[in-house]
Amino acid sequence: MEARVTTGTSEAISSRATASEATRWGQLIFGIICMVMIANLQYGWTLFVNPIDQKYHWGRAAIQVAFTIFVLTETWLVPIEGYLIDKFGPRIMISGSGVLVAIAWVINSLADSLLLLYLGAAIGGIGAGVIYGGSVGNALKWFPDRRGLAAGLTAAGFGAGSALTVIPIANMIQSSGYETAFLWFGLGQGIIVVLVALLLRAPQPGEVAAPAAPAVQQTRRDYTPSEVLAPLATWEFYKSPFFIMYLMFVMVGTGGLMATAQLAPIARDFKIDVVPVAILGLTLPALQFALSIDRVLNGLTRPFFGWVSDQIGRENTMFIAFMLEGIGIYALLHFANDPLLFVILSGVVFFAWGEIYSLFPATCTDIYGRTFATTNYGMLYTAKGTASLLVPLGNVLTSWTGSWTAVFVIAAILNIIAAVMAPLVLRPMRQRAMA
Repeated sequence: MEARVTTGTSEAISSRATASEATRWGQLIFGIICMVMIANLQYGWTLFVNPIDQKYHWGRAAIQVAFTIFVLTETWLVPIEGYLIDKFGPRIMISGSGVLVAIAWVINSLADSLLLLYLGAAIGGIGAGVIYGGSVGNALKWFPDRRGLAAGLTAAGFGAGSALTVIPIANMIQSSGYETAFLWFGLGQGIIVVLVALLLRAPQPGEVAAPAAPAVQQTRRDYTPSEVLAPLATWEFYKSPFFIMYLMFVMVGTGGLMATAQLAPIARDFKIDVVPVAILGLTLPALQFALSIDRVLNGLTRPFFGWVSDQIGRENTMFIAFMLEGIGIYALLHFANDPLLFVILSGVVFFAWGEIYSLFPATCTDIYGRTFATTNYGMLYTAKGTASLLVPLGNVLTSWTGSWTAVFVIAAILNIIAAVMAPLVLRPMRQRAMA
């Protein structure tokens, strides 16, 4: 009897219809839409800083503290939020977070004190963290066969999503005031997240078959978050693939952020910031050109390198991307006096940096499994918060040395070290962990 029950259960799971491609891609698209709706919380913030300062005269530094609060709450709480998503599913958590991101910008529209502005930032960060973690985690679960591409497309929604609304927001701020822009875009973004999230769901057992012959090695078991973190509590923490990935994530994230933060000072130092540059029939001042391609290339790189990693392996792709980033940063240091090369090399830097948001979630899930994918990547994603805390050291170093040269050299070295670590350190550790 017992054998029949067990067999019947197994047959029920195995006979459950495998999800169609339309179902899988539908789930991916729903997640991407949610990501696009929260992109402005990070990438559209810069449009509001000056108008807020002009009204209240709090100072740009004090206003930018709100952005720091947003980034920290958006990253550091994701492990807890990921656990809840893995437990209760993405639908409830992401729908509720759509309400939070709407409330956050409504608060910003009414904020007449820094305390209220900071409160809005914290609420927005919590909501955005759930939506980001839940959307990426769901993509990882639905696409074990194209995990890099799925994570990359989802992350691209966050990286490039604001490109669609930057001009409308700027126009509304100009015509109706920043408060109106906060209010209506906040409500619109939040409502869309709530509605689209109602269509999200995690795959049921047996609904997504593991690839028979995956191009990328995948674990045969699912690790709980406590199992992932357990080695970090021992003296051999440095042998943990999670620790190595976290270290590499911080190194590449810090290096990329440091370098991109110095683009404007470099262009002005070389007096090329307003020099016209023509590429493919488009002519813009060099600095404006460089900054305008940020959104496009930083979005394209995520699915591109994610797809490449599905074909040639995660560590091989990391080596190529991180090395390209290191070389690009170093070359920019030497050729920034040429307006055309400044634009091209800054494009290389942007293109070779954003892929960390597709390669690391895919690698983490390859090693530690699908069941707790959202939580486990959530823990790794806190590296973004760690990197953001280290970026101000670049400003300190620039002030101390009186030049941005040291910042660029360090940023290039961090990327090159991470590139070498991918095949020489991470790969053998991953292979031992998955043996």
